[in-house]
Amino acid sequence: MADSKRALIPGAGPLAKVPAPVVFVLVLALFGAGVLIRGPVGAALLGVLALGVLGLLATTWRLLAPGARVLRVLVLAVLLLVTASVL
Repeated sequence: MADSKRALIPGAGPLAKVPAPVVFVLVLALFGAGVLIRGPVGAALLGVLALGVLGLLATTWRLLAPGARVLRVLVLAVLLLVTASVL
């Protein structure tokens, strides 16, 4: 059984020192603002979020298990659908 406390992908990159709650609040705020503002500005905010998700997915792709890859691609697809719907 895997230890649920260990990091999924340990690293020493620029995001390694950012606390997870800060990232969660930032992503939640960006998503909420994009959905509430709507229109081109809201779509742009959600687009920034989608680019971030895509960048993280591309960076970690080879380290992820196939099931994790599917879930992350699904999250990206849903985010892109939400982005298109706010226009």
